Amino acid sequence: MRAAALTAVSTMVVAGCAPSQSNNASSKDTGKVPDKIVIGSTLPLTGTESKTGGRYKQGYELAIDEINAAGGVDVNGKKVKVELKLLDDTSDQAKAVNLAQRLITSDNVNFFLGTYSTALVEAQSTVAEQNKIPYVNGGGAATSIYAKGYTWVFSTLAPVENLATNEMEWIDKQQKAGKLPKPAKIAVVWENTSHGKDFRKGIEEFVKKSGNYSIPVNESFALDGKDFSAVLNKVQAAKVDLFMVDAHLPDFITMQRQYLSSGMCNKVLTYGARGTEADAKKDLGQKGVDYILSAVWWNQQLGNKGLNKTFVDSFTKKFGAAPEWYQAVSYEAARSLFTAITNAKSVDKTKVRDALSSLKMDSILPGGKLSFPAAKGGQASYPFVVQQNLPDGSSPIVYPDNVATGTGTAPNPGCKG
Repeated sequence: MRAAALTAVSTMVVAGCAPSQSNNASSKDTGKVPDKIVIGSTLPLTGTESKTGGRYKQGYELAIDEINAAGGVDVNGKKVKVELKLLDDTSDQAKAVNLAQRLITSDNVNFFLGTYSTALVEAQSTVAEQNKIPYVNGGGAATSIYAKGYTWVFSTLAPVENLATNEMEWIDKQQKAGKLPKPAKIAVVWENTSHGKDFRKGIEEFVKKSGNYSIPVNESFALDGKDFSAVLNKVQAAKVDLFMVDAHLPDFITMQRQYLSSGMCNKVLTYGARGTEADAKKDLGQKGVDYILSAVWWNQQLGNKGLNKTFVDSFTKKFGAAPEWYQAVSYEAARSLFTAITNAKSVDKTKVRDALSSLKMDSILPGGKLSFPAAKGGQASYPFVVQQNLPDGSSPIVYPDNVATGTGTAPNPGCKG
């Protein structure tokens, strides 16, 4: 009973709006502007992905607070308040699917903001497609989600292939400057998910085009691992120059702890999008994360002007800490949905879906624009922000050059020999 009660907890993010038995616009859209828009969502608020799920919750809440403070979403000239009905999917794929089905078919939510993690989004997006409800997420980056021909699913996360490519571009720049061996040996270690396969593909394609790299180690691992000694031993034995890993936050922390214990050190070390998190520094210590390279979908160092500054200032005021990329992409998922509703001048699901398909809005994400191109299955595409941890606790942006706040360091000066 305790677990069931926890799962059923919902977050109603609108002052003065009591929960209702059904929302004001049923699944049979009448074209009438409702008095309230109810958005359904699930997030992993407990379980293995709970820390990240909590960050996504903050992004959704901030966007909804802001739109409600402005009177609500403009729907054909009428301001309509927004309510978020948020359930805990406990990081469980089956529960994410079942709760989405419940929110859509029983609670009759108007629209859906997706959960976090590729596995959960991939399963949950099928429910949205089957029920023909706009589903906007910032938590699933694998291209396999958007290669199914779905027309109701949209993502603010650029493909993980872009992440790998952008990291390799920075590495290649260091190699051409004579700072890294030529050719260089790479160990590619990736989580055995579509997310990890995209990371591997990005590196493999870059290597194939360049000709200045080889991949003697190309290994996968299962999510939520407890012992990575076998794969680390292979990497160490291969004497690679670059150790490039794709991992979610819990696996990154576990693997890096074992990497440090083994005494390993590589000229370049990356865990994909992981490396700058406060949780990692707390668990591993500053020295334990020094010189890790990472590539993310957003960085607060972009926030010194315009929409980015407004976002950083608003987030910091509300939550008492600076945002990370997790909150940025979830915030933009919600904002893009609100913008599409306004552009559609309706809460009709098909009209809002069409407005999302044609969306081109100013954004805090790299490049300053957000759209969901049909050619990519509704997945946004933009360059990643590559950053590197330094011993002073900073993590400057080192690539692309037009937004860089530092040059980065290669090879890792902490390695002997």
